[in-house]
Amino acid sequence: MQPELRHLRYLLAVAEHANFTRAAEELRIAQPTLSQQVKQLEKALGAQLLDRSGRTVRLTDAGETYARYARRALRDLAAGERAVLDVHDLSRGHLRLAVTPTFTAYLTGPLVAGFHSRHPGISVEVRELPQDRIEAELLADRLDLGIAFHGEHLPGVEATELFTETLGLVVGPDHPFADRTEPVRAEELNDHQLALLSRDFATRLHIDAYVTEHRVRPVIAVEANSVTALTEIVRRTALATVLPDAVTRDHPRLSPVPLSPALPSRAVALLRRAAGYRSAAAGAFTELAASWEREERGQPIG
Repeated sequence: MQPELRHLRYLLAVAEHANFTRAAEELRIAQPTLSQQVKQLEKALGAQLLDRSGRTVRLTDAGETYARYARRALRDLAAGERAVLDVHDLSRGHLRLAVTPTFTAYLTGPLVAGFHSRHPGISVEVRELPQDRIEAELLADRLDLGIAFHGEHLPGVEATELFTETLGLVVGPDHPFADRTEPVRAEELNDHQLALLSRDFATRLHIDAYVTEHRVRPVIAVEANSVTALTEIVRRTALATVLPDAVTRDHPRLSPVPLSPALPSRAVALLRRAAGYRSAAAGAFTELAASWEREERGQPIG
């Protein structure tokens, strides 16, 4: 008997759940049927793939080796299916995109809206994920593209720099710095309370590195895991925050205040799997994203 695709999927499901019953529920087949199919695969290969002796089921050494090839085969087949369905005139297709959370406040909307206006026949799936998850999902071929920050990336992830993002100190109308034109020295932050994004955000880690470098210890009065919540809090209180300049430009009641020394800028990058199939939709979105900053400062994308 030659192994079939279902055998690969069954083995990987059991390995993922470490349990036949839960794997069968996910696959929507009977547990005895699943067990029988995996045994057939083991018989065909002449090797035991699963260790069933413990409280949980785990892959044997042979199973680990086979599972690596099985995952690769299923990824390649899925890529092949997308390649067949891909239409190069962009009249239809599908794009799987993920962005790190900060970009949902100013970048995701214009880019996706511009892409949809140009290619309305292409469906777009947008997910908000931390950067490490984006890279892992790209490598697993569960995403076509990701937007995150340039830096060290996982092997197999390719990055194309899009533009430079700058961060700044931001206050609402009730803050003492609201009308200030001269730069705020870093040490002055010790005398003011801040509202910042939580440590789930790469932006917060960037801010923490800045305050550590300049040996300041501001009081963090509020932490938020939403840029929208943070901007609403700051504009209604005497709390200061740090946000990308592009976010501040979209909120007329928020005032940027120069900070000395300024927060370091950082490069925004478009990420993709280096060896992955690049659909026409992904190529078109890449071109649009590459022109975003130039067009954003002049005319709307679309």
